[in-house]
This record gives sequence, C-alpha cells and structure tokens, in this order.
Amino acid sequence: MISIEDLRLAVTLARSESLSAAARTLNVSPPALSMRLRKLETRLGLTLANRDARRLSLTADGERFSRESALLLEQLEALPESFRQKDETLVGTLRLAAPFGYGRQRIAPLLARFAKVHPQLRLHLDLRETPWPDRHDSDAVIHIGHLNESLWTARPLTPNERWLCASPAYLHAHGVPSSPDELASHRCICIRENDEDVTLWHLRKGQGRKTLRVEPAL
Repeated sequence: MISIEDLRLAVTLARSESLSAAARTLNVSPPALSMRLRKLETRLGLTLANRDARRLSLTADGERFSRESALLLEQLEALPESFRQKDETLVGTLRLAAPFGYGRQRIAPLLARFAKVHPQLRLHLDLRETPWPDRHDSDAVIHIGHLNESLWTARPLTPNERWLCASPAYLHAHGVPSSPDELASHRCICIRENDEDVTLWHLRKGQGRKTLRVEPAL
C-alpha cells in the first residue's frame, strides 16, 4: 500500500539535488531517508533513484512515479475545496413538514423568500394535521407542543400560547367564570394538535400554574 508519505518522498526526491538535501527538507536523517527509499523501491519492485554521497538522480521509473505522486497530492489537497460552493449557494433537496395553519401562515412565506436566495435548492413543504411523528422522511419537522422523541434534535422557534376567549353571547347566557376551576362546568372548544389530550388545559397567570380537565363542546 502506497502512503501519502511515500508520495511526498518521491516528490521531494525529484526536487532535491542530493539525498542529504531531501533529508533536510523532510526533516529526517540521510540514513533514515535512504532506508525509506529502499523500502519503497522494494514495495514497487522498481529502482527509483541512483544515488551516491553527493548526487541524486531519478531513473525513468522514478521520474514517472514522482510526476504521478505530485498529481495525486494536488488532487488530495484540492478535494475539500471541491465540495464547497464558491458562492455559498445551496443545492440539493430540502424536505420540510409542518402543521396546516402554521405552515401556511409562517413557513410558506419564508420558504418563498429562501428559494429566491438559493434557486438551485429544491424545496418540499408537506402540510398535514400531524406532521410529527409520521414524517420521519423529512429533513426538518415543524412541531407544535412537547417532543418526546430523543433521536431528533429540537430547537424552539417561537412561543406558542393559548388564550381563553368567549363570545359576549355565551358569557351573557352562561356567566363569566370567576376562577379556572369553574371552566370545568362550561362548554369549551378544544383545539386538537398531534393527537394530544385536548381536554387537559395548562393555565398560567404570572408565576402561578394550574392544570385542569375541561368538558369539550359537542
């Protein structure tokens, strides 16, 4: 197996006038370099260089091996850069899943602007009632509520609060509740998300918190 160090050795030999000069470039002793060269020649079954105490010259096989080594090293050095987009434009496909309402009002306009900045990027937005957990084929899922799945990385996008509201006609007919406990006797409209228990409400006022179960209106 030819190593990167073998390639560098061949390139250095081609650029050096003597074995001692090549050893100084590679920061090794001349005897150590001579041993590395012999091992490489044995591995290849070729004579790469003619050397004596003062002069070093490559054979025809040595010159060819040096040229090929230089090309390989250049390709290896350029490999990371070849994967970078020069203009930082994104390419490929991005798949997103989001709830219907939030996806239409918040995500779709953002994606429209994002697509103009990255025209080579294909965007897929899948809107559905429960984007989680049935959209594991997506790159990102917009989820409303608590996430129990530990294999995904969650990032909060924005607070999601619910406000207690009632029409004037309902309050006139049934009265205004004076405490959260009285909500249990009222007919409540519950918004279902992600198949969660919509009758279990978590109320907060200042630093106080209360959890109660309500009766949904039929």
